[in-house]
Amino acid sequence: MRNFVNQKRMEIAVSSVFLLMIVIFICGNPSVFLNYRLYMAVFTTLPILIFLSTSLVFVIANGEIDLSFPALIGISAWAFASTVKAGINPFLALIIGIIVGSFGGLINGLMIANLGISSLILTLGMNFLLRGLIMIGTNGHGITLAFLRNTKFFEVFLGKIGKFPLLMLWAAGFIIFVWLLFYRHKFGGNVCYVGNNIISSREMGIDIKRVKTLAFVLVGASSGFVGGMLCLINNQFYPNTGDGYLLIALTAVFLGGTPTKGGVGTIFGAIIGAFILGFLETGIIGIGLSGFYTKFFFGLILILALISHRIYKTK
Repeated sequence: MRNFVNQKRMEIAVSSVFLLMIVIFICGNPSVFLNYRLYMAVFTTLPILIFLSTSLVFVIANGEIDLSFPALIGISAWAFASTVKAGINPFLALIIGIIVGSFGGLINGLMIANLGISSLILTLGMNFLLRGLIMIGTNGHGITLAFLRNTKFFEVFLGKIGKFPLLMLWAAGFIIFVWLLFYRHKFGGNVCYVGNNIISSREMGIDIKRVKTLAFVLVGASSGFVGGMLCLINNQFYPNTGDGYLLIALTAVFLGGTPTKGGVGTIFGAIIGAFILGFLETGIIGIGLSGFYTKFFFGLILILALISHRIYKTK
């Protein structure tokens, strides 16, 4: 038990922060936070953050960073909305959106792995490039998708079992997939080996270029799925779809205990980080504070998380 606690103390600490936060919110406004409807409302959008943060763990543990995923969400959402509007089956349109996102991640990975370009600079430039392409192609206009409501496609992803959102079950399935991939498949081990020491990884025979590229493809694929889901949630494609998730998704990863320099990652930590950020804004408003406090607390929590990571590494 002592060894388990020592190995998982970062995840335990983050989980404790989440539980403490919920207790504070309950004490601040019990009539709101003891009502199941609040949790069901949060569970409608929380899966989006879970998809993004858990897939980003692979890139960051690999010693890289991806700042292009908001634009990958946007261009995948555009592909999904355009094809659905053209009369293509929405299930096929979603697959097309995922392929578009995966292809964008593939381009990122190939250029970073083969040309040695900084992932920070490249993905930042790709974010601007793709977002500009969306604006040029749409001329700033959205695409209405209200006709998808009450369809089989809508029910499969945004339907409910009783009061529980189905999208949360899709997120649970994705969690199982990435957990197995990260902890039970050699790819997850290779990701951490490359992020920890690229020279030793090369001597071990690990295909470094392949590992780096596939990590970016995974982020692209999850971004593609998220793009389709955001169109469905909003009943509309907006040219700026995905823009608001850059900082919050990365914050969830770092808050959960995945360090910035790579070599280590935690799927469970990213999930708890997503839960903290998913409930934070709702909690702030629920206890009577203005929504203007949200970014302040996001920043405060991230800074405290980084300080805790440093203390953890010095022990």
